[in-house]
Amino acid sequence: MANESTLRFGAQTDEVTSLLRIVNMVRTGEASTRPEIGRLTGLGRGVVTQRVDRAIEMGYLEDGEFGPSSGGRAPRTLRFRSELGVIVVCALGALHIHAGVATLDGEIVDQVHRQWEISRGPAETLDTVMSMIDEVLARVPNTPVWGVSVGLPGPVDFASGRPVAPPIMPGWNGFDVRRRFEQRFDAPVWVDNDVNLLALSERSRRKDDRIDLIYCKVGTGIGAGLLSNGHLHRGANGAAGDIGHVRVQGADVLCRCGKVGCLEAVAGGWALVRDAQEAMTAETTGYVAQCAAAGEAPTPEGIARAAENGDALAISLIQRSARVIGESIAALVNMFNPGVIVIGGAVAAAGELFLAEVRQRVYELSLPLATRDLSIVNSPDDVREPLRGGAELAREQLFEVTFPRWFGDGRPTIGAIRGAELEPVA
Repeated sequence: MANESTLRFGAQTDEVTSLLRIVNMVRTGEASTRPEIGRLTGLGRGVVTQRVDRAIEMGYLEDGEFGPSSGGRAPRTLRFRSELGVIVVCALGALHIHAGVATLDGEIVDQVHRQWEISRGPAETLDTVMSMIDEVLARVPNTPVWGVSVGLPGPVDFASGRPVAPPIMPGWNGFDVRRRFEQRFDAPVWVDNDVNLLALSERSRRKDDRIDLIYCKVGTGIGAGLLSNGHLHRGANGAAGDIGHVRVQGADVLCRCGKVGCLEAVAGGWALVRDAQEAMTAETTGYVAQCAAAGEAPTPEGIARAAENGDALAISLIQRSARVIGESIAALVNMFNPGVIVIGGAVAAAGELFLAEVRQRVYELSLPLATRDLSIVNSPDDVREPLRGGAELAREQLFEVTFPRWFGDGRPTIGAIRGAELEPVA
């Protein structure tokens, strides 16, 4: 849309407000016909018709099939044109990369996965990410990119899109991740902690926009995503939920962050690998011994799977990790009072063995009122979960946070969304 449209809409606040609401009502499925829009908004029939016609003219909506009749002429349904653009999603872990493309409805249409060590640094890692995204986009119809979401396994300043002193990401501190993607796709970019994406994925899967939920990821590191009344709680600087670096009473092991006694250093995936190797003796059998014989290091997921299959050493390591993590989660339960706790990540692949220990410690150490309606469950074992969460993040930012800034232009732009904070893109 021309700038003239933007200026005109800016001067007509009521029209813009009702147009935005109507488009979002159709997009979310809250209303699908003109009569439904009228009932829900209180707008007159003529105004609804005018607004819907304008939204169709701008390209956001289109007429669909006829809906069911309530006695008179059947109303024609409306649909949001989710094919207008795509969302690129990239979720990086300590040892892997997921990349995919989603529609504006949040459906993942294609994705790729690759084993990768994020410690190889931002330049090499993001070069690999770009090639993976190019691979996926080559299989998707030529549709403009409307937004990009990036998940990182460490603390992120959400406002700037820069990681801040991430313990397992050497060389990434302060790196302008957002700018690299903006240069490549000329689209708005949001960068967040990877566990926040997983929390958003759970909200979408449960179809509960008001849920109070903690998603605890126990992989190489440990982190938590917090949803309060359906909204991510990032804290003042984006550090909320970083439970991996709370102090474990009596622990004196050095953490990779430089502090002593952190939860991650006692119970995280890399701690399990360390402890498994230290526990090796000539009599040791099972998964860890097999790795040693093959000259390979065990992995957190390998230890978790071995525990699930009855490996004695792996079981003892997993149960100890779960007990310590359960104590830290109990503190969160008392402070945050969630309705649901979801446990995911490579270590949680041990399933009920891990979950039972966490549950026991949480219920032992939390207040009765805080646990009265609490559900503690495993995350679905689906590699697309972080991609779905990334799509949710972009959709939320596009249509619920920044929509008024770019609505009149017909599609989102970096300048419209970031405004005065925008730095020139080379």
